[in-house]
Amino acid sequence: MPEPLTDDRPDAAAQPELSTEPEAAVLCCRELPAGSLARRLAPFGLEVREVPEGAPIPGSYWGAPEAGIRGSTLFVRPDTPVHSALHEACHLVCATVEGRGPIDADAGGGYDEEDAVCYLQILLAGRLPGFGRERALADMDAWGYSFRLGSARAWFERDAEDARAWLERRGLAGADGEPLVRRVL
Repeated sequence: MPEPLTDDRPDAAAQPELSTEPEAAVLCCRELPAGSLARRLAPFGLEVREVPEGAPIPGSYWGAPEAGIRGSTLFVRPDTPVHSALHEACHLVCATVEGRGPIDADAGGGYDEEDAVCYLQILLAGRLPGFGRERALADMDAWGYSFRLGSARAWFERDAEDARAWLERRGLAGADGEPLVRRVL
């Protein structure tokens, strides 16, 4: 049975400051508190492996610095955007609950699943110390994610009912729209 994800969000004062410049850099894995990404993803059965700066990232669909996935492992470099790490981790989670695997770079799935991945990514961002939901939404926009309503925030707040329902049906989010822990790998 899935359990509610513990809330270890830092207080608002500890959140990274958001820039209003559209070209502002996105937050990278090197800027997170040590071990926080691995701790957040461990309850799902995921392992996080960091590869050295400048090295190829195994299982990266888009190429470095984007995160990579293979089996139950998420590969990141210090310069991997945090939103990319969460996105690829959520692909592993969602593909596994759909019975697909083993995964190597391409998790597959359709549009509904991709939306669910984005939604879960935002939910988990809100529970990741040093990142947070606000930063995730801003970074997704800065990186070029494309949503019908023009921004990640507008989509998440006003157009993501199907994505939330997809996650609820699979035990990855509660009726309140918050993430649930479900060891999938």
